Amino acid sequence: MSSKRKTGDLVSEEGFGSEAKRQRVVEEEEESSPSPPPLPIANPLSGLANYDDDDEEEEEERQGAEQNGSGKGGENGSGGQGMEEEEEEEEDQTEQGYGQGRRNREVERRRDCPYLDTVNRQVLDFDFEKFCSVSLSNLNVYACLVCGKYYQGRGKKSHAYTHSLEAGHHVFINLRTEQVYCLPDGYEIDDPSLDDIRHVLNPRFAREQVEQLDKNKQWSRALDGSDYLPGMVGLNNIKETDFVNVTIQSLMRVTPLRNFFLIPENYKRSKSPLVHRFGELTRKIWHTRNFKGQVSPHEFLQAIMKASKKRFRIGAQSDPVEFISWLLNTLHADLKTKKNRSIIYDCFQGELEVVKEIHNKAFLEKKEYSDDQHAASKLTDGGSEHDAVVTETSRMPFLMLGLDLPPPPLFKDVMEKNIIPQVPLFNILKKFDGETITEVVRPCTARMRYRVTRLPQYLILHMRRFTKNNFFVEKNPTLVNFPVKNLELKDYIPLPTPKENQKLRSKYDLIANIVHDGKPDEGYYRVFVQRKSEELWYEMQDLHVSETLPQMVALSETYMQIYEQHQ
Repeated sequence: MSSKRKTGDLVSEEGFGSEAKRQRVVEEEEESSPSPPPLPIANPLSGLANYDDDDEEEEEERQGAEQNGSGKGGENGSGGQGMEEEEEEEEDQTEQGYGQGRRNREVERRRDCPYLDTVNRQVLDFDFEKFCSVSLSNLNVYACLVCGKYYQGRGKKSHAYTHSLEAGHHVFINLRTEQVYCLPDGYEIDDPSLDDIRHVLNPRFAREQVEQLDKNKQWSRALDGSDYLPGMVGLNNIKETDFVNVTIQSLMRVTPLRNFFLIPENYKRSKSPLVHRFGELTRKIWHTRNFKGQVSPHEFLQAIMKASKKRFRIGAQSDPVEFISWLLNTLHADLKTKKNRSIIYDCFQGELEVVKEIHNKAFLEKKEYSDDQHAASKLTDGGSEHDAVVTETSRMPFLMLGLDLPPPPLFKDVMEKNIIPQVPLFNILKKFDGETITEVVRPCTARMRYRVTRLPQYLILHMRRFTKNNFFVEKNPTLVNFPVKNLELKDYIPLPTPKENQKLRSKYDLIANIVHDGKPDEGYYRVFVQRKSEELWYEMQDLHVSETLPQMVALSETYMQIYEQHQ
């Protein structure tokens, strides 16, 4: 009975009332009857014992936590710091967890995005600088394909993520990698229906396509239903940037230059932003799958402002002759090889022979002011000294030739109207026949004679219409009569004899004609360009592109021309 009492006391101490009585009855029956072999049955009290164990574990954890807290409080001087450290550790762990989750989500790619129907191609415009519209940063920028705005990043605290929650816009494209993501879910969208957006963001051309461009007669259709010709798209005049637009449109007709910049592999080693922006603009102008029929050269203009140190900038009218001279020389400097060759020189560089006659009086003055008495008497490249004239002969390369217009008449005619004079192109080309003398004042008074010794593949001519004096700028209104096709130079200027097995190529066709209209300070520029596939002429002024007759090209105040050599 003692054993019974002990067990009963034990059970009663655990406080199970009726359960204790029932256990006593069971024990008395077991003592009175022989004990059968133990059966493998579950203990009915095991559940309650487990609850007790859980309670005991919770109490032990609580006590341990209090002891740890007091211990940390003793070590650190206060228990609050220990708790803060634990919270920081937990936050670090949660942040690590979020980072791992984000990395896992980056790997996830899905085709079945439910938000693809929200993409609005009408508002997409990738012509402007890739900067976040909130932070103005150019790092890791995404374009919202629903509203067209640019936002930075796609993490939980980024502007793109916030925009996706606030505006309910979920589809974003990375402007550098061209990957499309759904936010805030974070998965990558792998759907071929978005390829047209990638092509507009970064147009691509295969070499076979480039070779066939001049044979393409097909029109393209923009999203608004308007038709446009690839390569004949209008350029947006951001603010008094028509001098840039006419220059770009003219250079787009130079086939080797265009083909070079249509394939980025040709200039991938160049670190110049100007080269890459010019290549991007070339690809956008000739792209056949644009969403709209015009292009904004905004990024190219920003690169121009930076490279020219704001010599050419948005909002200030400039001279297209000065601009094309600066642009060609800068592109050559950025692209040149060790042999000082580039696609610019291959297209436009020719060579002149210059004979400079300095009068003896001026030569003696120059001799007096020189530091070395003997240095002035040494003449360059076969010079000869006479009693009155000192002659210097030299050869110099050129990218364009400047032509002088005859002065306009000072008096009005009988009808009290100013006569607009006309002059044939061949008359003003005589400047380069090697016999006609041109008087120059700077750097010293001299008589110059020019002769072309090597013709370029593409000849740039510009007419000096503007003369500056101390008070204002004057414009010469003289019209120049020129042929649109088959300009034969050998009939008017002496040309060098070609080498053996070479043919003298002296016949040229006009491909671009830049015109200035209006007063010198208030005027604007437009350009006539030829489309080679159909040999049609188009007049282009910023966004306006219209077909015109070849006869109309020669009836304007031409300012700069580009001629292509017959092959």
